[in-house]
Amino acid sequence: MGRGRAKAKQTKVARELKYFSPNTDLSALERELHGGSYKQPERASDDLDETDDYDDYGKWTSSQA
Repeated sequence: MGRGRAKAKQTKVARELKYFSPNTDLSALERELHGGSYKQPERASDDLDETDDYDDYGKWTSSQA
């Protein structure tokens, strides 16, 4: 019991969402999507290190073979 009233309300909400078309501010949407000019993120200082973390491991495995 009580499912009919809930279903009717869901149907009403679904119908409103389907057929209701609010006024869309397209210029605000464009500003939000474009934002400012794109800047490529800077590399972190640990990314600038040229050493490989697995160099020691490679030397160890080659000496074991």
